[in-house]
Amino acid sequence: MAQKLSPSDQPAHMRIVSLAFFAAALSACGAGDSSDARGSRPADVTTRQLEAAAGEPANWVTHGGDYAEDRFSTLERITPENVERLGLVWAYDMPLRGGVEATPLVVGGVMYTTGPWSMVFAFDARSGELLWSFDPQVPRLRGLQACCDVVNRGVALYEGHVFVGTLDGRLIALDAGRGTPVWEVVTVDQTKDYSITGAPRIVNGLVIIGNGGAEYGVRGYVTAYDAGTGEQAWRTFTVPGDPALGFESAAMERAAETWSGEWWSLGGGGTAWDGMAYDPALGLLYVGTGNGSPWNWRVRSPGGGDNLYLSSILALRASDGEIVWHYQTTPGDHWDFTATQPMILATLQIERQAREVLMQAPKNGFFYVLDRATGELISAETFVEVTWADGIDLETGRPRIRESALYGDAPAVVAPTAIGGHNWQPMAFNPGTGLVYVPITEMAARYSGNPEGGLYAGLWNTGADFRIASIPMGFLLAWDPVRQEEVWRVGHEHWWNGGVLTTASGLVFQGAGDGRFVAYRASTGEAVWDISTGLGIIAPPVTYELDGVQYVTVSAGWGGNSGRYFSPAGDAAQYEQIGRVMTFALDANAPMPTPQLRATEPYVAQLELPTDAASTERGESLFAVDCSCVPRSAGTTSYGGGLT
Repeated sequence: MAQKLSPSDQPAHMRIVSLAFFAAALSACGAGDSSDARGSRPADVTTRQLEAAAGEPANWVTHGGDYAEDRFSTLERITPENVERLGLVWAYDMPLRGGVEATPLVVGGVMYTTGPWSMVFAFDARSGELLWSFDPQVPRLRGLQACCDVVNRGVALYEGHVFVGTLDGRLIALDAGRGTPVWEVVTVDQTKDYSITGAPRIVNGLVIIGNGGAEYGVRGYVTAYDAGTGEQAWRTFTVPGDPALGFESAAMERAAETWSGEWWSLGGGGTAWDGMAYDPALGLLYVGTGNGSPWNWRVRSPGGGDNLYLSSILALRASDGEIVWHYQTTPGDHWDFTATQPMILATLQIERQAREVLMQAPKNGFFYVLDRATGELISAETFVEVTWADGIDLETGRPRIRESALYGDAPAVVAPTAIGGHNWQPMAFNPGTGLVYVPITEMAARYSGNPEGGLYAGLWNTGADFRIASIPMGFLLAWDPVRQEEVWRVGHEHWWNGGVLTTASGLVFQGAGDGRFVAYRASTGEAVWDISTGLGIIAPPVTYELDGVQYVTVSAGWGGNSGRYFSPAGDAAQYEQIGRVMTFALDANAPMPTPQLRATEPYVAQLELPTDAASTERGESLFAVDCSCVPRSAGTTSYGGGLT
């Protein structure tokens, strides 16, 4: 069953194609045909097609597969019985180093994806031929203002345009056929330390984009732009600003009552850097918000308060961005427990009643099921070890926070951690099994208050020290959202692993931090196929169908918050880590290219470094933010880098 790499003297090619398989796949339509069976043109995506995406499995038209973001495909040609025949069709190596977290989109026989530094690529989805690439030329120093690597989670498609957010805070519309810019807007104040790593979403002709940077003292918001012109339609802030300057909305005025001190001078945080979903019937756009700036509640809001709308799920009216309801997963967030994690919309039978729900497994370790029309909490249970709270009060919706977890003068050991019980890696829901498949991490950390050492102007803004206090472990978890209980889990060699895809044929696909790409039986977790790529995988897979052939694509590229500081595991530990897009299909047989072996001797640059006091102080600050991952003792590590 398992396929493994063997080191070879043969160099890896930029693109590897199974020519025999490619010829067979094209025989029905002709080699020059670039449209699918429906005759779609590249990125010719309409609002109607986005709303009907769940019924169009041949393409993958939006970030989560459909507006529900369930990452469930009804394709059934690849099954638990024949998946062992899966082989590589093509592979493409990305030119720039950095983590790869993107979900590829596939429409009209063309695949669109992103790589490090917000680069965009368009491929022939059958052959892997590079049709075009676009480099937005992000200034490399902006990497210092991105907490968690120079990553990007993908594009959006609409009416012949490809939309990408860039690390330096721009939103760019590209011509889908040529990859040339059509319009560009700067969505942030570039004098501040904002970043964009998330994928845009399209709702009724509007491009929706958030931002990141809460660790660097910014104020979060989400913005909608006209997809045709780039004109701003609305902007919704997630935390209040300086009251003396007035409030942008009644929601911000109400939120300000839950803050104290001069929070605005430290930014506030609450950035909407990843998860979104949309319900066309209700006209509601769901947006997850992030941690406070700084993390330390006692520094950020010294008089206490819930600090709305940090670590919350916001239901926005998609037409104008007004907040219709909110649910705060972690009031007064003190631990970087973001609620930016992916959300899934589904219909569940709860107490013999069909409920239209929103599901989220955020960093704080509770799996939430909410009524998506009202925000009413239906249920919440722990899916990993949780020590910061002893449960959720179902009547108030509030966690019962343990005093022992509130670090300040004394440190506190807390689980889960700022890495999260579940981070950004997408989960998936299979309505056939009724299970949600979640990439999880079991870990504890020691938090301690450090308002001086944890505040770096223009660099790092946590107000706290954070050290891993247990041996981290990673799993793929199958969770029953109705019974709110674990059904099965499988362990991984690394705690930092890939997002998830599930199919109607009863499969779950996931890549791992040891370089394996694995197919599991959705009902039991039995591994029924795997292949070693030699490259750590954190991105989620997608599947699509062309000419009667079902393909599965996943990108490798080690990085992100844990990959930036820790090496991959297993086979991948011996190889240099690069970005690679890989596409598989039944009976394909292209050889898996072997990555370059890692150097055994470290390279030491001979540099003339400044030794004056100002340069030394600057260097210490940079090291504390971007390099300080220093082992203290067995199982304990100081973690000075970004964690969202």
